[in-house]
Amino acid sequence: MKFKKIVFLLVYIITSSFFSCESFKDSNDEAEEETIVEEIEKFADINFSNWKVTLPVDENNNGSPDEYQPNQLVNGGYRNITAVKPFMYDDVLDKSIVFYTFPSTTTSNSSFSRTELRELINPTNSKINWTIDTGGEMKGRLKMMEISKDNATSSRVFHRTIFMQIHGVISISDMNSYGFSSNNGPPLLKMYWEEGYVWAFKKSLVNETSSGTSLLNTSSSIWKDEKINMGYVGFDEFEFRIKASKGKLELQLNNESPYIYEDISLAKWPFENYFKAGNYLQTTNLEAFAKVKYYSLTITH
Repeated sequence: MKFKKIVFLLVYIITSSFFSCESFKDSNDEAEEETIVEEIEKFADINFSNWKVTLPVDENNNGSPDEYQPNQLVNGGYRNITAVKPFMYDDVLDKSIVFYTFPSTTTSNSSFSRTELRELINPTNSKINWTIDTGGEMKGRLKMMEISKDNATSSRVFHRTIFMQIHGVISISDMNSYGFSSNNGPPLLKMYWEEGYVWAFKKSLVNETSSGTSLLNTSSSIWKDEKINMGYVGFDEFEFRIKASKGKLELQLNNESPYIYEDISLAKWPFENYFKAGNYLQTTNLEAFAKVKYYSLTITH
């Protein structure tokens, strides 16, 4: 009888130890999974696979703003680039990315500096872009974090910045056909934060009868800005959606009714396009600055 009790006791101890080890293992696995999820949830919902970033500085002294490509930014790569950290960085307290900029180095076609993302449909080839007929949609959730006051003689209290764009570019075929030395086109759409309001600046023809190669002229004599006030957001978080399709632009602020452009200018728009998003500060005042937060940003075609 004593022998049976000893055997039973040994079986109980071994069995209990086995289940305890299994429970410990499962607990560790779950903890690791939770840690991974928590790490992901610290950061903004932005996939950099098709975005490059332009900074307001020229640290490599090549005469142009520094740029970093998608393969350098993806999978949190931007967090390890010393030159990027001051201008595009995480705020884990509210799961956002801060885009900070100030007047410094500019691109060849602008007087203003930016910390701004540029869409690359092909991550290694900026010459591949999309047409209005192909269309696309960009959606973002963001807010103005900080911006400098405008101490000039203008009527504005604050400086202003562009947070989203559809930018035009002359296609490779038109470059070859007409011998253009530059492929730069005008921005079809610029979305401004100005005095807390969201403004849309959309390119329209000065003369709707314009046609042919004259449409590829980027000057204000051919294309003018048509301005629409989309509403007030102040320094609060907001959502904005841009959808482009054949002869049509749809703009939506939060859950408001979309504003729709559908006109001859869009039907005649001769340029290819790419989306931009971030912080494109519209002043050369050396004391100016702006910080724009993005919580999410997606593009689809």
